[in-house]
Amino acid sequence: MEEDPENPRGCCGNNSDPEEDRCSDSDFGTSKLGTKEYWEDAYQQELETFREIGDVGEIWFGEESMSRVLRWMETAKIPEDASILDIGTGNGAFLVELAKHGYRNLTGVDYSPASVELSRNVLKSEDLTDVPVKELDFLNCQGELKDFDVCIDKGTFDAISLNPDNTKEGKILYVKALKDALKNNGFFVVTSCNWTKEQLLDRFSEGFEYVQELPTPKFQFGGKTGNSVTALIFKRVQ
Repeated sequence: MEEDPENPRGCCGNNSDPEEDRCSDSDFGTSKLGTKEYWEDAYQQELETFREIGDVGEIWFGEESMSRVLRWMETAKIPEDASILDIGTGNGAFLVELAKHGYRNLTGVDYSPASVELSRNVLKSEDLTDVPVKELDFLNCQGELKDFDVCIDKGTFDAISLNPDNTKEGKILYVKALKDALKNNGFFVVTSCNWTKEQLLDRFSEGFEYVQELPTPKFQFGGKTGNSVTALIFKRVQ
């Protein structure tokens, strides 16, 4: 069965009733898709495939998820020299797209060694060897990530939320690390298939200001309209 690019593996779906949605740690179950072992194995397989046939692997949430963020960056007039962090860079595909759109102060981080190696290989194939990709656990970066103008998350917070071990602590550490990484008035762009708009607004209510929601595909079921993916923009505030 072909996977829906807007609702990839690991997505529990965020189609609950907005009136009933509150930020809860029990909205969906944990999963092996929240473990480092799962992603290391997945990216090791993608790395081997890339070496064999040059296929970069899965584009998380599909290419449109990158396009909608790039359109917002253009509308928001994010300068080409803005410092941009790709949190959980995966195969580095978004770094490639950002570079192709003129952004030149890019950094990718991922806790999976195979992901980092894959990203570096993908970037090298596009002659983008000056884009750094660091093997780093975002939740335990010890202040190594600082002063970014834009932080982009496309599924990483979802994965952290699925971790069977310390999922509640992981979400708290994520918010703290994000606050440390962003400059004041810097932007946080998050795409999620597990959390609704209301839940994300609640989760990132302290230290962040909601800016806008990016349009994503809608569906109707049982007389209700919902989104399989949520994409929000926040601004870091003191």
